[in-house]
Amino acid sequence: MKAADARAMTIDQIDDEVLKLKKEQFNLRFQRATGQLENTARVRLIRRDIARLKTIGAQKRTGMPEPAPKARAETGATAPAAARTKSKPKTTRKTPAKSRSRAKSKE
Repeated sequence: MKAADARAMTIDQIDDEVLKLKKEQFNLRFQRATGQLENTARVRLIRRDIARLKTIGAQKRTGMPEPAPKARAETGATAPAAARTKSKPKTTRKTPAKSRSRAKSKE
């Protein structure tokens, strides 16, 4: 389910959909436990759909305005190259001192 589909629902419809998905999640847990689950990715999708619906339901209950749709860039670059690259800070690494016990034993 996409967020746009959920935003088009009423609060009651969202609650009903969450209940339906929770039942499906329950059934999938039993299928996984008994080794009958074929589509293991479905568990993850259901969990994310429940979270998405709960988030949108909470936003509607509090009266938060709907977020504006994100504009997609025509070209592949959305940020300057310097902002995209993450450079690690350079640290000086001290090498451990060599053991002098060997040198003394040879003398």
